[in-house]
Amino acid sequence: MDIDAWVWWLIGAVGLGIPLVLTAMPEFGMLSVGAIAGAVTAGLGFGLVAQVIVFAVVSVALIAVVRPIAARHRDGRPQLATGVDALKGRQAVVLERVDGSGGRIKLAGEIWSARTLDSGQAFEPGQQVDVVEIDGATAVVM
Repeated sequence: MDIDAWVWWLIGAVGLGIPLVLTAMPEFGMLSVGAIAGAVTAGLGFGLVAQVIVFAVVSVALIAVVRPIAARHRDGRPQLATGVDALKGRQAVVLERVDGSGGRIKLAGEIWSARTLDSGQAFEPGQQVDVVEIDGATAVVM
């Protein structure tokens, strides 16, 4: 039983697709597409050298072009701040005098306990303050 070269290339493509599924490494998928291109080349009657060259060129081109685009797309997504992280950097209104030992502010429609970042600083009711961080249930402001 003599198996055509294009069948071997398809077997190779499936073989490269298995680690893609198991490891979630997209490079294996790009190599698998290269193997499919090699199978097409073999099906068109080209020799082994042409098949290997097509496999290498398609695989390297996909890795060189698609991978950086995918990485840029993945890294370029804005991170959505939630919970207390979403409160950092927001402005609040002082309700009760805030100093290094404590006080109260209205932050995002809620009343929070607060203290100043600099213990020597104080804010009077009605002043706007910036939330620097959230320490437990206390907003640290400046």
